Amino acid sequence: MPRLPLPGRSRVASAAAGPAVSAAVAAGLAAALAVLPGGAAHAFTGANHEDITRAALPWEPVTLTAMADARVGAVNANDRRPYFDVGPLHCDNADYLAPRYSAGYPRTRDEASTELLACIRTSVARFRNAVRAADGLVDADGRVRADQSDLSTPCTWDEKPGRAKCAVLEQLGRGWHQIEDFYAHSNWSDRPAAGPVGLGNPPGLGRTDHPPFLDIRRYSAMKDADWTRQAREHIPEDLTTGCYPDVDSTGVKPADCDGRVPHNRTLNKDTAASPRAATGDNFRRATAGATAEITRQWDDFRAALPAAYPGHGRGAQMVCALVHDDPAAACP
Repeated sequence: MPRLPLPGRSRVASAAAGPAVSAAVAAGLAAALAVLPGGAAHAFTGANHEDITRAALPWEPVTLTAMADARVGAVNANDRRPYFDVGPLHCDNADYLAPRYSAGYPRTRDEASTELLACIRTSVARFRNAVRAADGLVDADGRVRADQSDLSTPCTWDEKPGRAKCAVLEQLGRGWHQIEDFYAHSNWSDRPAAGPVGLGNPPGLGRTDHPPFLDIRRYSAMKDADWTRQAREHIPEDLTTGCYPDVDSTGVKPADCDGRVPHNRTLNKDTAASPRAATGDNFRRATAGATAEITRQWDDFRAALPAAYPGHGRGAQMVCALVHDDPAAACP
């Protein structure tokens, strides 16, 4: 029986609008998370997020389900209210067309890049949080803490203190969600339809490599102003995501996307049936890119733990505790 699709999309309260985020912007996003009503939205469905995440991670089944499940997995937590309508949690609103495609486009390349950087910043923050939370998985001598790595009861993705393994999975899942959405919401991997390129048919970059501006582990060890400056330099001129009428990194929710590259009608590849996804093999390209990207992100995270916690093999034991369903027995 086919799964019913879930509404998909999310945004992060810690998103930034530029190299440094003002207190007012941060407060505005926090307020938006608290009061926004839910609305119809489209991103990779929960089932597509699940398929991508399962394909990317070589984890044991109970742990993998806790991360990937279409309805209750951590990777889909950002598609729940109140995160649902916050743009940087889905890499929305980083839209731009160069003058050769659309004269007088209503936002600049710099403004679009700032919005993409706000999305990336949410994943950097989640990566840092996950590394810190992993400390609770093992004791000072490197022994797995059974009470902190147990998944016999479900995790609750509410960002409240709880079992260390749940905390790590939540931070990773919330940080990976918008990375997966980047492939569905941008033109990084896709190609345009035949005919003139412009507002209704944006250019496609057709890329198959990892975006250099998604170097989350390296950025997590840098000052935000430094990695933001570096990442901006790697954003291609013709990269765009779609405009969606949700809260962007400035705390503004536009009434519509008139005159901008729209998410809903034009650019999204959230399902195989959307126009952009149905063009050539764009849906396959988006899902393949997202899958390879999450594999990279996991490899980077599991390399970060031994580096952060080298004593008594603690970091390696943390990795073991994360991938096994019964780590107290599986991890010596």
